[in-house]
Amino acid sequence: MTDGILDAAHPLLDEIAARLDGSGRTIAVAESLTAGKIASHLGAAPSSSTWFAGGVVAYTNEVKYSVLGVERGPVVTARCAEQMATGVARLTGADIAVAVTGVGGPGPEEGKEAGTVYIGACAGARSTTEHHQLDGGPEEILAKTTLRALTLLLEMIPTGPDHVGRARP
Repeated sequence: MTDGILDAAHPLLDEIAARLDGSGRTIAVAESLTAGKIASHLGAAPSSSTWFAGGVVAYTNEVKYSVLGVERGPVVTARCAEQMATGVARLTGADIAVAVTGVGGPGPEEGKEAGTVYIGACAGARSTTEHHQLDGGPEEILAKTTLRALTLLLEMIPTGPDHVGRARP
């Protein structure tokens, strides 16, 4: 089931690469729930060495707090996802960043049921967060989260003059 979900990632990755290649823009990811799956997909995309700055797998709360600068407290929240995105952008110098946090399952965490996902993204002064309640087992939740994070990342990449002050050639 997850292979079918992640097959949909290939056109997204191709479009991300097309928008970023030669633009001078870079992207980064911060992952908790997905434990590096998003970074792995981005690293395998065409020309990624020119636009993928890197990522942080912040699986423990302490890494979120100490490395990404997330405020201490609950981490399955929209605020945490936003702070993870801005933290990894700051850490890597990336123009655009996406971050995910949530509960993969099978049981609840922080009083939130499995499938609770928060995705944050930032590009310059713009930032956004999304909340999703996904169904399926842990592997399916991770695959769906990866796909949704790549979709949001693509939405944050400008196709013309952007908020970072660069124009696409």
